[in-house]
Amino acid sequence: MAKSGYLSGKKIVPRRIPKGIRVTDLIDHFFQAYNAARLREAAQLFAQKMLSPDVTVGMSLTGALTPAGLGGSCVVPLIRAGFVDWIVSTGANLYHDAHFAIGHSLHVGSPFVDDRLLRKEGVIRIYDILFDYKVLLSTDSFFRKLISFEEFQKEMGTAEFHYRVGKYLAAREKALGIENSSVLATAYKYGVPVYTSSPGDSSIGMNVAAMALDGYGLKFDVSKDVNETAAIVLDAKRKGGRSGVLIFGGGSPKNFMLQTEPQIQEVLGIREKGHDFFVQITDARPDTGGLSGATPSEAVSWGKVDPSKLPDTVVCYLDSTVAMPIITSYALAKRKTRELKRLYDRLPDLLSCLKIEHDKAGMK
Repeated sequence: MAKSGYLSGKKIVPRRIPKGIRVTDLIDHFFQAYNAARLREAAQLFAQKMLSPDVTVGMSLTGALTPAGLGGSCVVPLIRAGFVDWIVSTGANLYHDAHFAIGHSLHVGSPFVDDRLLRKEGVIRIYDILFDYKVLLSTDSFFRKLISFEEFQKEMGTAEFHYRVGKYLAAREKALGIENSSVLATAYKYGVPVYTSSPGDSSIGMNVAAMALDGYGLKFDVSKDVNETAAIVLDAKRKGGRSGVLIFGGGSPKNFMLQTEPQIQEVLGIREKGHDFFVQITDARPDTGGLSGATPSEAVSWGKVDPSKLPDTVVCYLDSTVAMPIITSYALAKRKTRELKRLYDRLPDLLSCLKIEHDKAGMK
């Protein structure tokens, strides 16, 4: 009998998982179906293709990931290995990232405690993470002190703001003997630009607003952020390379990262095709309108993803706090470190190239 081509996939084998198995072997040989298989595909796509030297990798972060320690355990090692070249994050992740760098602690707790009692005792809860209310006050004070410095008395993009903050967080880590806990401190050291798509939507933005009431001059230039991120993607393509996105969650950071291609094509009138690689970890659904930026195939209709590259896209419907450590561990085991692109150092040149191409396109 003729065998259907649909049956050409690897056979599912119900083998026993051996003791002491490596994460890479567990993923490659035992994640065989459903979202386990999607997670395997995501890890393999990231490690085998997206981490090629010619790919510029952007990462977006949504949800309370840094309070759970995932900044230091996952994002920092990926930056240090050269596996992440630029980042878009919620401001909340970057605010909570600072707690660790300035010497504060967060604690494992329970999601089932009485929040009225926590309020009385000055304890903050992020699901099952607990910490002292004074951590917020101290972190607020740290940011307000920085915002009062002369170097912050101007309008700047969020990448520049985070770079300058990262310098001070790195110094604080060094003074306290803390090793590589902060995403912003590590991004500063490794030249990775970090953006916030909604800079007013976090405690950092709240403190900037408070300082504005007191007459300080820091303002965020969101248009610069839009153009810089588009320039990063265009530069990757124009130098014969490719662009990949690694998306944890959805929301504004996801869309901000993906809108770089419509900004290039639709708004600036520059000939382009879309991102080459797309990996997303999400627990949202597209049919309710909650999956921001939607699926890779829908993103093709917007020009966000190159239609010829749909086979190099994976959506895994899974909790980011489960997937991120697994993907990080897999990539670090499978790939050697990459040469740093240090995109932050090159941003002025990238913007100039973007403007030249926009002028040539005549879209004014």
